[in-house]
Amino acid sequence: MHVPDGFINAPVSVAAGAVAVAGVAVALRGARRELDDRTAPLAGLTAAFVFAAQMLNFPVASGTSGHLLGGTLAAILVGPYTGVLCVSVVLLMQGLLFADGGLTALGVNIVNMALVTVLVGYGLFRLLLRVLPKSPASVAGASFTAAVVSVPCSAAVFTLVYAVGGTTDVSVGKVAAAMIGVHVLIGIGEALITAVTVSSVLAVRPDLVYGARDLVKPLELRRTGTRDGAPGGTPDRASGPAGDARTPEGPEPSGASA
Repeated sequence: MHVPDGFINAPVSVAAGAVAVAGVAVALRGARRELDDRTAPLAGLTAAFVFAAQMLNFPVASGTSGHLLGGTLAAILVGPYTGVLCVSVVLLMQGLLFADGGLTALGVNIVNMALVTVLVGYGLFRLLLRVLPKSPASVAGASFTAAVVSVPCSAAVFTLVYAVGGTTDVSVGKVAAAMIGVHVLIGIGEALITAVTVSSVLAVRPDLVYGARDLVKPLELRRTGTRDGAPGGTPDRASGPAGDARTPEGPEPSGASA
């Protein structure tokens, strides 16, 4: 899915770059509402996970391999705006450090792999949660479906970009058949990774799954300990046989008879 330098002509690359810049700017503003002291570390971990997962390819067909795109996963875990930023940072670092995707095609890659996957994946995920029962199984199923749909949609947008500004002699029909067909299979692998990851986080820390925040009740701290045998942690008063408070022992008042 990473588009190399020179694969898309300059005018279309510039236009895609402008769309990417606008999308990242909107994401920066929106991420302020999603991030706090609790979720900011998870955003860093999500970006690191997507970065590592995209470096690992798995076979999908004869002579073809694929890797995680990560847009849907990031959006479900940390929110759509922050998810766009996570994937965009990953694509920038891959282009700078590993030449994985050209720098002149960075805008095209951000549009395809960050904006499209997040918009399609997270939008479908939230739509499914509205009609499915509110349960962890529904979250896993919605995650799987959203991820499996987002990947071929990203391939379809790339095909459209190629039809407008492609620089090779390969026909658009062949590119569409190859890209969409292969990425349907890649989407299944991505859907499995997404569903397993979201389910694992949901089982341990459901409050950290941004996309399922409406299904999780806030955590409540309850005091269950006792002190001196009194319930609720309230110390019990010392009492006599009749339940009256005892007076502290001490010397008898002066003048008292023996």
